[in-house]
Amino acid sequence: MKKVAGLLLAAGASTRMGRPKQLMPVSGSGLLDTVLREALRSDLDLVNLVLGHQAQAIKKALKTDLRHPKLEVTFNDQYRDGISTSIRSGLLGVEVAYDHVMIILADMPRLTSNLINLLLHRYSESPFSLGALQTSTKRSHPVIIGRKFYPALRELRGDVGARGLFLTHPDQILLVKPGADYDDRDIDTMDDYLDLIEETTE
Repeated sequence: MKKVAGLLLAAGASTRMGRPKQLMPVSGSGLLDTVLREALRSDLDLVNLVLGHQAQAIKKALKTDLRHPKLEVTFNDQYRDGISTSIRSGLLGVEVAYDHVMIILADMPRLTSNLINLLLHRYSESPFSLGALQTSTKRSHPVIIGRKFYPALRELRGDVGARGLFLTHPDQILLVKPGADYDDRDIDTMDDYLDLIEETTE
């Protein structure tokens, strides 16, 4: 199977939430702990956790053992300039040893190791250099990007992710449908969070 490193992006300042959403409790764990745990349980060869805003406080609050053999932590001191800086920071730490990266957003509480593995294994069996989960309505996260597109990732600037790659190279994309029950919501606002908690406690 192809060697793939996960880039778990958790450096943002949570400006729309008004407080660090990485630490907001979800089913007994912080939001970031929830996603990190699933990433580490998956078949990814490495998880590079990219922190930025309040990085030390977040590291201290995490319940996940930061000495986990599959875990590395990267600090992005340019996080205020947008998500592109986290992608570049994470890539810098893995690009020598890994020919593929999976970009994982830290605010998707319903992401599971099984979903990560589904994308990972289907991508590994394919000839494509881009991969993504596909819901019934849209292309979604996580996404996988091969080495041939690393130069394009290094050129990203501002609050821009890898979407442009998927728009300009449709012939290079493997889309994996995980099933109708995949809840790919991300938690950006307090209303998002309260809706999640209400569903969890029903």
